Amino acid sequence: MPTDAERAAMPSKYIPADHEPAIRARWDASRAFHADPERVLGGEERCPTRSSSPPPNVTAALHLGHALNNTLQDVLIRARRMMGFEVMWLPGTDHAGIATQTVVDKRLASQGKPAIAQLRNEPGGREQFVAATQAFKDEYEAHITEQLKRMGCSCDWERQRFTMDELCARAVREAFFRLFKDGLIYRGKRLVNWDPVTQTALSDDEVEMEEIEGHFYYLRYPIVHPPRNPDDTKDVQEVTWGELATRGYPGAHKHDGDENAWVTVATTRPETYLGDTGVALNPDDPRAKPLKGLMVQLPLVGRVIPIVEDSYVVMPDPESSDAKAKFATGFLKVTPAHDQNDYAIGTRHELPVINVMAPDASISDQHGWDRERDNEGGHVFLGKSREEARELVVKEFRARNLLEQVKPYTHSVGHSYRSHAAIEPYLSDQWYVAVTNEKLRGAALHAMAPDQRTTDSFLPRPVHDGDGELRFHPDRYAKTFEQWHEGLRDWCISRQLWWGHRIPVWTKTGMSEDEKDLGPLLSELADDWDESIVSRELQEADGSWTVHVSFRDSNDPMVSMLEGEGYEQDPDVLDTWFSSALWPMSTMGWPGVPGAPDAATLAPEDPDSFLSIFVKRFGTWQEFIGDPDARSGEVIERLLSLRDHEPAKPIAYELFSESDLNTPLRAPEDIQSCTDLVCAVGVRTHGTVATQKFGDLDTGAWLRSHGFVDGSTARLLEAFNPTSVLTTAREIITLWVSRMVMFNRYFLGQSQGQDDATHADGQLPFKDVFIHAMIQDGSGQKMSKSLGNGVDPTDIIDSHGADALRFTLVKMTTQTQDVRMPVDLVCPHCEKTFEPKTLKNASGHAVAMPEQTCPACSKPMVTAFGVFQGIKPTPEKPLARNTSSKFDEARNFCNKLWNASRFALRFLEGEAEPLPLDQTPGEMLQLPDRWILSRLADTIAECEKALAGYQFSVYATSLYDFLWRDFCDWYLEAIKPTIESSSLQKSVLAHVLDATVRLLHPIAPFVTEAVWEHLREIEKVTIEGFELPPPREGGLLATAGWPRLDDSWKSEDAVTMFARVQGLVTAIREVRAQHQVPPKRRITLHAPEPVIELIALTEPVVSTLAGLDGFMHADPTGPSVPARFDGFDLRLSNLVDAVDAGAEMERIKKAIADSQKQAKAIEGRLSNPGYAEKAPAHLVEQSRQQLADLHAEITSLQAQLEQLA
Repeated sequence: MPTDAERAAMPSKYIPADHEPAIRARWDASRAFHADPERVLGGEERCPTRSSSPPPNVTAALHLGHALNNTLQDVLIRARRMMGFEVMWLPGTDHAGIATQTVVDKRLASQGKPAIAQLRNEPGGREQFVAATQAFKDEYEAHITEQLKRMGCSCDWERQRFTMDELCARAVREAFFRLFKDGLIYRGKRLVNWDPVTQTALSDDEVEMEEIEGHFYYLRYPIVHPPRNPDDTKDVQEVTWGELATRGYPGAHKHDGDENAWVTVATTRPETYLGDTGVALNPDDPRAKPLKGLMVQLPLVGRVIPIVEDSYVVMPDPESSDAKAKFATGFLKVTPAHDQNDYAIGTRHELPVINVMAPDASISDQHGWDRERDNEGGHVFLGKSREEARELVVKEFRARNLLEQVKPYTHSVGHSYRSHAAIEPYLSDQWYVAVTNEKLRGAALHAMAPDQRTTDSFLPRPVHDGDGELRFHPDRYAKTFEQWHEGLRDWCISRQLWWGHRIPVWTKTGMSEDEKDLGPLLSELADDWDESIVSRELQEADGSWTVHVSFRDSNDPMVSMLEGEGYEQDPDVLDTWFSSALWPMSTMGWPGVPGAPDAATLAPEDPDSFLSIFVKRFGTWQEFIGDPDARSGEVIERLLSLRDHEPAKPIAYELFSESDLNTPLRAPEDIQSCTDLVCAVGVRTHGTVATQKFGDLDTGAWLRSHGFVDGSTARLLEAFNPTSVLTTAREIITLWVSRMVMFNRYFLGQSQGQDDATHADGQLPFKDVFIHAMIQDGSGQKMSKSLGNGVDPTDIIDSHGADALRFTLVKMTTQTQDVRMPVDLVCPHCEKTFEPKTLKNASGHAVAMPEQTCPACSKPMVTAFGVFQGIKPTPEKPLARNTSSKFDEARNFCNKLWNASRFALRFLEGEAEPLPLDQTPGEMLQLPDRWILSRLADTIAECEKALAGYQFSVYATSLYDFLWRDFCDWYLEAIKPTIESSSLQKSVLAHVLDATVRLLHPIAPFVTEAVWEHLREIEKVTIEGFELPPPREGGLLATAGWPRLDDSWKSEDAVTMFARVQGLVTAIREVRAQHQVPPKRRITLHAPEPVIELIALTEPVVSTLAGLDGFMHADPTGPSVPARFDGFDLRLSNLVDAVDAGAEMERIKKAIADSQKQAKAIEGRLSNPGYAEKAPAHLVEQSRQQLADLHAEITSLQAQLEQLA
């Protein structure tokens, strides 16, 4: 038990910065968060649980949304760990291909270094950029990791992963290979969503729709007869209105018969007319029949294109509420290369596809437009941006009297989620995953909980494991998941980027029939080459063949052979979400790690000393030693240094042949001639090792960075898949959740040896998906850099502490769609917080004015919005931090816990006395103890229910109320007179405080760990049915057990009795407050016998809490004031000069007047026959009861007034 001096060491004030770093260090040193699959698989009956969340992008520091998601996840993880589950939370970061490449490209340009535009034309430019991006990733990954640790995230940090590390890269290659082999990955030329800024394809769910103020341009295309020579469109015969009139064309007679006729098309994108290959109209349009056999000619370009009939075309109707019909002309320009719907029309009518744009969306004749077949007039548009071309097209049509009109039009346009540029439908060769296949799409839909499905839009099949087990919380998000799959298109997975997983396909074009057969070539290397290599052959229009080859292992010797034959690896990378979709499996070691030798093979004398064994297949001795011109490569040099390091000798390593991992290779000639060399490294310590040559070296991180795989991942998938819950935001339900479900079910179905036709019956990656709310500012706007309204979680940790950040976020997390957090400013001069002045920006959003003046110190500053607008902070005008008053409440709550704990610890000393065996707990304990134990039992149940249902706000609010109101406001105050003399009451206090700290730990881990360090040594009387399981690791609260309190401690009688005490005390306190009676003044209560009996039964609780020096049935002899409780009239005396008789009479008169006014209103309602006859009976009865209560109240007040008079 701590001495008085040790207890006194508990500071009077909780300052988070004084405790959080040391607590983090203790957690790390004890490996408190390290999960052991053997405890799950080895028969210890520890239920496994695992949480998953989106790995943050390495593009920048974490924002408040990341803090929310990771806090919620940590709450679940810590609670499950305390409840006895074997918990694993594997942290990591995402390479975020397009986002990271964009950021690094801009960074390089701003630093005056070669960026992508220059590096594209330089030898080794790609490698140079990837190296710069890797350095950027390392920098921000370290920063993100530190942020997560500062937030208190209890991750298994030894297993931290990155979506491009070797373990994940192997999984990506394996997944691509299997899908390619099964025909679910294919290459095709089709329209894609093209981002002209980053110049890459995007999938449908990477496109964000935005409303823009645009225009409909009405263009006239001359009608012509088909040319006699299709190759000569310069000499065509135009059609006149007179000719159309003879054909029966409606309205033709309104025009001059000799005038050349036209059709009018309406378009929002006139620049794409250069790629038009047809004009369509509805077959039901009365103009269709007269136009049969005729064509139109594109102005300037001169191309003659057909008029086709297609029911897709909307008939014009100026009076329609449908905007398409209202603005339509009935003629639709068909541009198959630049519009998805036009592409479908073009396919149905076999129209040519002409792409007139370069990858940057400028007009070009180098990407599919053969201008030699058209007139030279189109050359004026070449090189123009799409915006410039639009203006020029309008100008040229107007000059030729071919622009009929321009109408304003508001419509939705797809924009890149990353560059925010308008998306360009673009014809391109890309790689696709056939997610529309039932093995993928169907598996995802079959996974949904039946009661959350609204349709059965998938093929029926027998029920498999995982079917019907996927549940969304809140359940409304199940519909988002379901609808996405119903309208699914195949997933474009290729990206024209440099940063990412290079597509593992090697291609050769222009091959003959004989050359395309790879069998004879590859069989020279291995008889079973088709197990690790798959090829796809495609015959081109010219009769030549293109062959695509994919390898299971990119280091395969066959790669070198094929590259020698002229095959080239695809330059594109995979969509980031491809590797992210594998995250639940790849981080768990899928598809399996190279066999790890037994620890006894590495160190027979001390096999138990290894914490983990890392393995890597090098292939050859040369690959192992590195640069042939150097004495040794970095890998072997560092291995030697670490192996020989004294005194710890942190590692041991041996070289093996993959064919025999039980016997180390010893003879130099055997090692150097080996072609399947495996290096196994046994690691004896986690964390950094101080070496002379290489400085501080994090052994595990260094080995992973060089492609070594931790053998401890071998059984992770078996132990921890599926995860318990995924917590994420709604915007990535389609981007990530869907694809993880598809891939997990598909690949684990394969790995379990299922037939190809039923690959989709593998396990789910998770069973619950919790979609948390989005944090908005006080105006209901999304937090963003452009609005300058984001709150940096690190700033809040610095100013309020990590627990205040966490508690606020948890308490805000209701199951609504969005939550609001008012954003204030912190003055950089005086550190005072104030509400900023705002204005509307160009887009109509409320933003803080770029420059502000502090109302406290009158000094100027720049806001985050000001920085976004280009204002640079200076020493005179520094940057103001964003914060929110929401965090103040949580900081006060943490201080309340600290102060209450300090107060309680003053009493928790002395010998612990055993409970008498002849008495029940209810007989031994006083009312406050029985009440607080009952309330604690209810609170534990409320917390467990809230956590199970992901009701985070309920969990936080329940604990807030219990600690602040029940424990501090009532219990601690009630036991003050008796705690010193009651060892049993001390034990109840210790138990309740300990349990409260444990319940709060998942939300506020730092302050609770700091409190528990003092509390854990307190000796407690054993209370039957009250369990406080000891810690598992390092004497830490983080590994202690969840409190368990038997239902027998729930006492409805104690709760009811104490509620009456609270009501009485509150009534007395209200009177004291009204009359400003000093807290230390003791007063006398005069009450009827039932109230006196209540006080006598519960003494000294009421006297203590109400500040009484006595209570009696007799009336007061001197001045007194009235009070009312539970229908009884009370008097309070001994207030001395605290009572002003005149003021009291005025107060009572006002109360009588108010009650009479209310009574008159109810009497009027009841006297109305319509109310009495038509209103529900229970409402009429309720009104009558209210009237009776008011009359009794008036009578009591009048009696009090007479007494005072």
